[in-house]
Amino acid sequence: MNPLRYALTLQGSIAGKLIRMNVIVAAVALIFACVSFLFYDAYSFRQNLINSLATESEIIGSNSVSALAFDDAESARATLGALRNSPVIVSALIVTSSGGPFASYLRDGNSPEIVPAPLPEGRSSGNWMRGNQILVASRIFLKGKSVGTVYLQAETLEIGHRVRRYVLIAAAILVLCLLLTVLLTSSARRSIADPISGLAAVAQSVSRDQDFTRRAPPSSEQDEVGFLVRSFNEMLEQIQQRDRALLDSRDALEQRVLERTAELQAANSELEAFSYSVAHDLRGPLDSIGNTVFLIGQSSRENLGPQAREMLGVLPAATTRMARLIDDLLNLSRSKSVPLHLEPVDLSGLTGDIIGDLRAADSRRIVDVSIAPGLLAIADKGLMRIVLANLLGNAWKYSAKAAAARIEVGSHKQRGETVFYVCDNGAGFDPDLKYRLFQPFQRLHAQSDFAGTGIGLATVQRIVGRHQGRIWAEAELGQGATFFFTLPSIKHPMHAA
Repeated sequence: MNPLRYALTLQGSIAGKLIRMNVIVAAVALIFACVSFLFYDAYSFRQNLINSLATESEIIGSNSVSALAFDDAESARATLGALRNSPVIVSALIVTSSGGPFASYLRDGNSPEIVPAPLPEGRSSGNWMRGNQILVASRIFLKGKSVGTVYLQAETLEIGHRVRRYVLIAAAILVLCLLLTVLLTSSARRSIADPISGLAAVAQSVSRDQDFTRRAPPSSEQDEVGFLVRSFNEMLEQIQQRDRALLDSRDALEQRVLERTAELQAANSELEAFSYSVAHDLRGPLDSIGNTVFLIGQSSRENLGPQAREMLGVLPAATTRMARLIDDLLNLSRSKSVPLHLEPVDLSGLTGDIIGDLRAADSRRIVDVSIAPGLLAIADKGLMRIVLANLLGNAWKYSAKAAAARIEVGSHKQRGETVFYVCDNGAGFDPDLKYRLFQPFQRLHAQSDFAGTGIGLATVQRIVGRHQGRIWAEAELGQGATFFFTLPSIKHPMHAA
């Protein structure tokens, strides 16, 4: 593999992180060790040099006692001349007890002269660093009394040379150790990083493709990595088994749902066909009963007794209620079976027609009716007539006992949707019972108070639902009721039929 590509591959991997971590740790440890060793060696060399210079200054001082005692400067200079054999001493100076120069030594013309530094009282020796040079001083004693001081000045260039040599050696050792670390880490990568990388690749593939048949490459190591790989593969095996069982259960459930749906559709179709057939077939006998009652009432009423005449008076109302029930059953059946013919429908005009029919059927009622103009929707006109006839018929019926009956039909916008409503100020209903409103044959008022079949609102809900709309109601007892419903709306009245 190309070394650059290999380096880029390792950059974000665990193997790359392991190599970088080991290299950094090894480099830091080696650098710290080398720096510590260099400082220690430089310090030791400096101390050894100071000790060596101190010893040499004491020897020169011992050899210069007599010269100072007899004021023999030439003898002192001869003693200092022996320093030419020292490779590090560049200059020397002997001063008297009063601090005046007595004898000096310069290795060559470039050697700096010594500027003596006085020793503190009570001290017999001392040393000072002056740039890259060390100055060492030692008192000269005669019979316990100081008669002068010897100063030696030496170069410390050797320390710099030693440091440079050690730096080069340490750099070479550092490079070799880093290379060895990389090689050892690369060999260890196969047992640590490669299984984890394979595990990560399989996990990514499983997450992306939902393929639980994949497995991580097995590891023969008995460590945490091997345990992790084996546990991951066991987890995939369990997920695969559960997924297979879930798919089998889903297929079985879908098949059962299809079968039950087909059975339910068939039952609903049979029930609707039965309801339509029964309602349709009952109309003929009911008309015959109504006609017979009418003829008997016209021709034989005088020959009947009071009880018979009373029973004869009940029959027309019963046949009328039976006819209304048959019509409601037919409408309920049509609400689910009749195909939709969607077209623009003028709900305002349709409402006006139905109110006109209600006024004609009950001319004694005085009802204040307000119909908002321009109520338009995309709907089946025949089914919309059934919806409005039921809602308006209920509003007309339940407002019969109101002192000033009022019915309002309109619409408003709610969250960008057109909501139509039919509102009355009649008897209303208990809001806790509203869940029964749209259930067939469920009534919220007694038959003796308000006649009805309990089918109308169920029919209305089915029709509105077929139009992809919603219907709901709000009411309070004795304060009227408002029914809301939604339908696909249109914006331009010119499209209305």
